[in-house]
Amino acid sequence: MEPLKVGQHVVIGENVTFGENVVIGHNVIIYDGVQIGSGVMIQDNAIIGKQPARAKNSILPEVKQLPAAIIGSGCTIGTSSIIYANAILADDVFVADLATIRERVTIGEKTIVGRGVAVENDCKVGVKCKLETNAYITAYSELGDYVFVAPYVVTTNDNYLARSSERYDHFKGVTIHDGGRVGANATILPGKTIGKDGTVAAGSVVTKDVEPEMLVVGSPAKPLRQVPESQLLRNQ
Repeated sequence: MEPLKVGQHVVIGENVTFGENVVIGHNVIIYDGVQIGSGVMIQDNAIIGKQPARAKNSILPEVKQLPAAIIGSGCTIGTSSIIYANAILADDVFVADLATIRERVTIGEKTIVGRGVAVENDCKVGVKCKLETNAYITAYSELGDYVFVAPYVVTTNDNYLARSSERYDHFKGVTIHDGGRVGANATILPGKTIGKDGTVAAGSVVTKDVEPEMLVVGSPAKPLRQVPESQLLRNQ
C-alpha cells in the first residue's frame, strides 16, 4: 500500500479509513468515521464529514448525529470545499474549490461540482453531470445522469417565500431528468420538472414543467422549438 501523504496542521478524527495513495493538503479537517477511497486528493483547507448545525427556526428536523461521509476512489476535493456528514460521493467525482455538498446528498460517478457550487441537503445528483461555477441546487432536488447546469443557475423550493405555516407541507425542489440542460443565470421555480433532454435557455425563468427534448426561452419560459437531433443524449 502506498503511504498516506499528509500536509501540515491536518486533523483526522477517529475511525477514519483510507484507501491507497491518498494525498491530503494543509489545514484539512476530516471528522470521525469518514471513509475515503484510493487515489483521492484532498486539497488545502477542505472539511470532510462536518455535522450540520441547525438554526433555531430551521424547518429541518433535528438530528443529533448523522452517519459519516463516504468519498469514493479517484475523487478530488478542492481547496476550502466542505463535504457534510452523510454525503456520499461515488468514484471519480471532482469537487472544485469553495464548493459545498450538504448532508444526505449523493453524487454520481464522474460528476463535476464546480467552483462555489452549493448542493443543499437531501439532493441526488446522477453520473457524469456538470454543475458549473456558482450554481445553486436547492434542497430536495433530483438530477439525473448527464445533466448540465451552467454558471449562476438558481433552483428554488419554497413557493411561499418563507411565509405561512402552510409552506411546511409543500417544500419541493426541482427535478431534471437525464440529459437536461440549464443555461447560465436561469431560475427554476419550486417543484418544476425538466424532462429528458429538455433545455432551458440562459436567463430564463421556468414557471412550468419543461417537456422532454424541448427548448424553452424567456421569462416566463415558453417553448421555442425541439432540441436539435444532433444534441440529444442518445446521439452523443
